[in-house]
Amino acid sequence: MEDFKGLSSDNPNSVVIGLAPDCFNNEDMNKAFRLLVDGCPLIAIHKARYYKRKDGLALGPGPFVTALEYASDVKALVVGKPEKTFFHSAINGFDCKPEECVMIGDDARDDIGGSQNAGMLGILVKTGKYRDGDESKFDPIPFRTESSFEAAVDYILEKLQ
Repeated sequence: MEDFKGLSSDNPNSVVIGLAPDCFNNEDMNKAFRLLVDGCPLIAIHKARYYKRKDGLALGPGPFVTALEYASDVKALVVGKPEKTFFHSAINGFDCKPEECVMIGDDARDDIGGSQNAGMLGILVKTGKYRDGDESKFDPIPFRTESSFEAAVDYILEKLQ
């Protein structure tokens, strides 16, 4: 809600879902559901399945977006990963093409698959929320898998220049 500070939420005209764990409860989800069945659009910042917190993995917004889509028959407009438009917007204004760009990330599906589907190279790192075997679970598979962000950068500096 801090991103919408100063905007009235008395008469909402859309449902926006981001990473807001405290709002993923039955009462707030029912409010969102009712707005959707009354005709409001559903906008998802992204549909990450999970993320890593200090105490371990936790559900991301994706499962809640999917639940609202299922219950309301409203398809979410996803404005973040893994959508091609998200990755293309990241390089908009630079003098480069997608195939000249590399995405380094710890999520094989959203970071790496999304970037590669957008025409970029994707390097999966075995840090953060990476789980053993992620590099072979999704299509497309990563261009490369490295042990860390630093190792990925070293590879880019050595091999891709």
